[in-house]
Amino acid sequence: MGYRRKSRELAMQALFYMDMAKSYADENLQLFCRIHPAPEKAHSFFIKLVKGVNHTRASIDSVIAKYSDNWKIDRMSSVDRNVMRIAVFEMIFCQDIPHKVSINEAIDIGKDFGYEESGAFINGILDSIHLALQNDEISIETEIPDTIFKDTDSKTAKAAEKHPVPDPGALWPKPINDERPQPMRSADSTIQVTSQVRKRVRRVVKPD
Repeated sequence: MGYRRKSRELAMQALFYMDMAKSYADENLQLFCRIHPAPEKAHSFFIKLVKGVNHTRASIDSVIAKYSDNWKIDRMSSVDRNVMRIAVFEMIFCQDIPHKVSINEAIDIGKDFGYEESGAFINGILDSIHLALQNDEISIETEIPDTIFKDTDSKTAKAAEKHPVPDPGALWPKPINDERPQPMRSADSTIQVTSQVRKRVRRVVKPD
């Protein structure tokens, strides 16, 4: 595995964790790094992706929402939206990376960590964004100061020490070929729960 693929996977997992924690502060990034530190070669690009996405997230989300056929960002799975956030950040702010590379990497990571349909879902949206960028139909004025990408380990280490480190397995998604079961989509979960409730009602409530 190349170091940039590892950086992207770790960035998606870190952003997933921040999504679940509903906080994008450096303290949460530091907590993640304490549990799953990036390899030395992957660390710099990993930090750039996580902090870059966090700094430009509002602009990136507006682009994704515009080209997602009325899918709201908060209705997408956390894996799908964070994989796409990384890819869109690369396409807009990382001029040294070809768009097709960013898209293909996002599709592969989505397939590895997401649902069966994640690859096609991600591909459709990112391809539309790619074409829009080629036609100069997307304009983002957000600027990223160089200081954003500076490591904050020394500043956040003390804050991180105040928080207990939870079970690493509960923090981020694993590849779908992992032995642990994947979480169900909310709609599927609702259907199954509703079905279970109906079965219980039939057993308890008998006709007169």
